[in-house]
Amino acid sequence: MLEIHSNDIWVTTNSSSNQPAFQKTTKKSKRTAAVKPTVLVVDDERTIADTTAEILNRFGFQAIRAYDGQQALKIAAKLQPDYLLTDVLMPGMNGVELAIAVTRILPSTKTLIFSGQAGVSDLLQQAEEQGYVFNLVAKPIHPEKLIDFLRGM
Repeated sequence: MLEIHSNDIWVTTNSSSNQPAFQKTTKKSKRTAAVKPTVLVVDDERTIADTTAEILNRFGFQAIRAYDGQQALKIAAKLQPDYLLTDVLMPGMNGVELAIAVTRILPSTKTLIFSGQAGVSDLLQQAEEQGYVFNLVAKPIHPEKLIDFLRGM
């Protein structure tokens, strides 16, 4: 089961004695949540989805992961992410189909498709013929380039 929020949030602050101090809070402020753009990371390779989400979280995003298109679509409808970052070739619903579906229900969500496969141009061409144009980056992508790309969208 995917856990999106926990009830307790631990915040680390520096104290004057160079020892970390921990402060327990039970709520996120709306202001804090608004500062962090949300990214829904979708890849059927769990290691890639998990690693990408962890990198994004460290760079100031709130990343949520999903491992297939159907799960991602349900999460997107509920959480309304700022960004969708999805692999193309996945079993069941592929990333282009997911991107089209998310764009239909959440037109303000920005989509970035990433793939390690060369054979995705046909899927993107079909989407373009339907009026949908998505950015594509090749996997693997250096984390700093991914962050720069998302921030520039």
